[in-house]
Amino acid sequence: MQDLRVTIVQSMLHWEDANANRTMFGEKLAALKGTTDLVVLPEMFTTGFSMRSPELAEDVNGATVQWMRDQATRIDAAIYGSAIITEGGKYFNRGLFVKPDGEVTIYDKRHLFRFANETDHYRAGKERVVVEWRGWRVLLQVCFDLRFPVFARNRGDYDAILYVANWPEARRYPWSQLLIARAIENQCYVAGVNRVGMDGKGIHYTGDSVVIDPRGAVIGQVEPSQEGHTTVVLDWNGLEDFRAKFPVAMEADDFELKH
Repeated sequence: MQDLRVTIVQSMLHWEDANANRTMFGEKLAALKGTTDLVVLPEMFTTGFSMRSPELAEDVNGATVQWMRDQATRIDAAIYGSAIITEGGKYFNRGLFVKPDGEVTIYDKRHLFRFANETDHYRAGKERVVVEWRGWRVLLQVCFDLRFPVFARNRGDYDAILYVANWPEARRYPWSQLLIARAIENQCYVAGVNRVGMDGKGIHYTGDSVVIDPRGAVIGQVEPSQEGHTTVVLDWNGLEDFRAKFPVAMEADDFELKH
């Protein structure tokens, strides 16, 4: 099995301006061609964390998904981020994992952020989604999902977790600590990508985007409050060796998730 190169992109976002954000991220991604296998963008990377779903939502085959397909093909890497998507008259904060061949895997955010009224504007997802990419099994998550470890429990079905977020500065400490906890308890790699800057509601974000190894060590990060990116190599043999020598999952409690 090959190692996996993962690039986390920490950026400000143009408030509720999808065209400007696609243009901005297109410029950032252009420099990554041939250097990575997977690029991770923030939550709602085309709009910021907006509740104006009827005005901003796109179809699943709309401009943003087509842009992601084009970018993934151009840089020969998968791309993951979330956007406001409408389907069947409902609105979703939808994670989009797009491969260079155009295949799109969707994950609808399960745990909506009630405290910002996300529950009033979006429909919660029900399914836990793992996608395979270049031999790696990757669990897709969005922001507030990070606070719910049962939903993310590794049952031997994934090797890495991706969290994309608009996680405010006021709660940056839980963000950093919970990412480490998810890596340790699930013996997996974790990539957490958060935005920076001020949004249209006056909320400030410091980013604190990181990649963490299965032992809980930070192996890649972007400077807080700064735009930037970093690429980290996930070590397949190291992961397998660690799990074999310290198989904590053998004592894990059994449980059943209910929708």
